[in-house]
Amino acid sequence: MVAIQESSKSLLFFPQGQMPNLSLESTLHELSLHDFQVESSRHGREVAKLLQLNPMLPGVILTQQGKFVGMISRRRFLEQMSRPYGLELFFKRPVYSLYRFVSTDILKLTGNTKIVEAARYSLQRPPELLYEPIVVEMEGENYRLLDVHQLLIAQSKIHELTTKLLHEQTQAQMIQTEKMASLGQMVAGVAHEIKNPVACITGNFEFLVNYCHKILEILAIYETELSHPSPTLTELKQEAELDFILEDLPKILKSMGAGSERLTKIVGSLHSFSHMDESKRQPANIHDCIESTLVILNNRFKKGIELIKNYGDLPPINCYSGQLSQVFMNIISNALDALMDKVNTQAFGSKLWKPTIEVHTSLVERSQEDWVSVRIVDNGAGIPPNIQSRIFETFFTTKPVGKGTGLGLAISHQIVTQKHGGELLMYSQPEIGTEFEILLPLVL
Repeated sequence: MVAIQESSKSLLFFPQGQMPNLSLESTLHELSLHDFQVESSRHGREVAKLLQLNPMLPGVILTQQGKFVGMISRRRFLEQMSRPYGLELFFKRPVYSLYRFVSTDILKLTGNTKIVEAARYSLQRPPELLYEPIVVEMEGENYRLLDVHQLLIAQSKIHELTTKLLHEQTQAQMIQTEKMASLGQMVAGVAHEIKNPVACITGNFEFLVNYCHKILEILAIYETELSHPSPTLTELKQEAELDFILEDLPKILKSMGAGSERLTKIVGSLHSFSHMDESKRQPANIHDCIESTLVILNNRFKKGIELIKNYGDLPPINCYSGQLSQVFMNIISNALDALMDKVNTQAFGSKLWKPTIEVHTSLVERSQEDWVSVRIVDNGAGIPPNIQSRIFETFFTTKPVGKGTGLGLAISHQIVTQKHGGELLMYSQPEIGTEFEILLPLVL
């Protein structure tokens, strides 16, 4: 009897088009593996009979007292047996003598090896070894054989899925870019329509204030010179509460002035932020881009969130200002979300922590050239270390369904790196906070 171990999986092959669900992270564990081992002391004719009975076997694993000693592929075994005197030399001798005679380098990988990595290792072998089966080391020093044909089919399937995913991501980015361009055009149109009436209000407001002040002065003089007003006039003053009007009117004018100024800033910010479809770079003040973004996000700075700004002396930089405003919008919005999440989960009675966002700008030297650095820092819960490497991936998000698209940081990274030749860096520590640094070359 020949000492053979054969599992029900050893001859399991997937029909064409019925490969298991694979992904870029799939490993050799998920493929069809042959569990076929024979003691190296057995004769060659016994191995030949086994290969004849199992035509799908790519080879046999040789063991000695249960320990792995090597592997002979079906192709090399049959080649030697078909040569002159091959049968006389190896048919009645231990198969180990044949293994020593044809011994070649064996590609041995662990079962946790990713399929794409295994395919790369396999294709890097010399041409004469390309079709040799791969030895897969499982747990507990158990070994299996993998047919290279199966590996390449799996790798091709993964490549097909990856290409499809990249196509979907590209389409999604194109759609998102088109949406942002359309949104920019719409906002620009709305800002333009609002701009004229706002300018009318703001331009005439100073005259309105002067007129009111003059009227109040005239009324005060009337009060002084008209010492004996008629009963009708006295009754009218009481009904109209003239004293309250004289006191409240300056307050109303001041409040309206602040509102008019605020409305002018919002319109200007919308106009700046709407430059999504810029065809070329133009000199822009980075601080103006940041301020425009902060004006739009002003209503979200609530529940005691403190904003600290530390602006350095920066020259104008050639850039797509609208796209950079989108980057600032995405990063600051994420920082606000992180702070609000921590505010909502903060234990009652804790007064040591105050939600804060800091914006720092400065010039830094990199490779003997000046770069603009914009650092946006929050003291939220931070990003878990196990997902930090994925935050710029398209569609990756930690937000609940319907709240995040997974495109904000991916598009921001694309704008900074591809559109401006810069870098978008992230530093984060759990329970301490997160910092994003936008680095832009001064000379583009």
